[in-house]
Amino acid sequence: MWRVISSKTQKLTPTPLLWLWWCNCHTGPEVVLQLTEQKGAPNNQVTKRRQKERSSCQLVLDCFDQQYSQELGDLWADTRAVLLNPHSWQYGVMLNRFSAVTDITRILQSQGFSTLLLQTDVSTLSHGLPRPSLQCYIHPYPLRFPSQAHRPGQLKQYYLLNAASLLPVLALQVRDGEKVLDLCSAPGGKALAMMQCATPALLCCNEPDPHRRDWLAKTLESFLPHSLNSRVIVSAQDGRSFGQSDAGTYDKVLVDAPCSNDRSWLYSCSSQQGEQRLKERTRLPALQAQLLRSALSAVRPGGVVVYSTCTLSSSENYAVVETVLNDCPEAEPEDLWEEIAVPLSKYFAFSAAHPDHGQTLHKPSLQQQNGTVSSYHHRFSILVVPQPGKTWGPMFLSRIRKKK
Repeated sequence: MWRVISSKTQKLTPTPLLWLWWCNCHTGPEVVLQLTEQKGAPNNQVTKRRQKERSSCQLVLDCFDQQYSQELGDLWADTRAVLLNPHSWQYGVMLNRFSAVTDITRILQSQGFSTLLLQTDVSTLSHGLPRPSLQCYIHPYPLRFPSQAHRPGQLKQYYLLNAASLLPVLALQVRDGEKVLDLCSAPGGKALAMMQCATPALLCCNEPDPHRRDWLAKTLESFLPHSLNSRVIVSAQDGRSFGQSDAGTYDKVLVDAPCSNDRSWLYSCSSQQGEQRLKERTRLPALQAQLLRSALSAVRPGGVVVYSTCTLSSSENYAVVETVLNDCPEAEPEDLWEEIAVPLSKYFAFSAAHPDHGQTLHKPSLQQQNGTVSSYHHRFSILVVPQPGKTWGPMFLSRIRKKK
């Protein structure tokens, strides 16, 4: 098992609300048939899997309709159709540079998968490890590659994920030799992506919930060699305490915050669960702002923090970043549009929509208003909006640099 370090400060006790957020962020219904089933599985097995599919929660859908029709304008109709049709969801296959992948690459290419062209700077230091390279294969149709079972002593060759979840990692720009904190790390996909991009001196993967922390540790064990044990550690702190215990320690911090995951929450197990989630939804922005402030305290002057969520909700996205920027004069947002949205617009549907003014799929205005960050969402944030043929997301990301 990947080693877990103890908290440097007294760990805050997660409330039942935090448990709900941490358990449900970045998860969703497994309703897309794997390629192995689509290519010759007995019909009764396919039928049994389809019978396990869950229907959407009408209460949550009604809330989404009310909120997102205003925030996304005309985009919401197509986004709604995608979210309500899990069979249309696309999946990415991220290769593991620490494992032999030649055979997997050949199989993916033979089945119509192609490389998602990610612009990453290749580090010059090797540290005796395979050359850093973030490789992700995607398919134009919603075909899901079969997952690999854990085998003791053998590293997995690939990791299945929503390809939009790689964008915050690209925005973080991890380099060899840096100290990096993944503040809300479980289940570990973004941490693995960071290790494909570079070999940091330290990657601290933090997860306060014990069940999700076990999941995180097993993920790392399945993909990273033992030679990295001294570089990659698992922490059990409450993310809100890092700003005090590790002030100015890290070069880069990722805050992939617990959020009202639209894909997962839409398929709440019952109307009671949906109602409970919606009641607690209003309390999420306060937690998210605390985590972002903690990250800005934990990063060194000149360092970078990337904030991301997997929800379309402006109150958990634009509003959280805007609130923290107004409270932290040392924090400065950076424009990601030319770096991320423009080169990857072939694959993802990006929006920089103002929450009050419907859709906008072109480059937002970079002019400030009244010398404040009130026009923040026009200028520096990126939102991946699921659309037909580009069903990736939701994924919101923003990069903030701490002034020297």
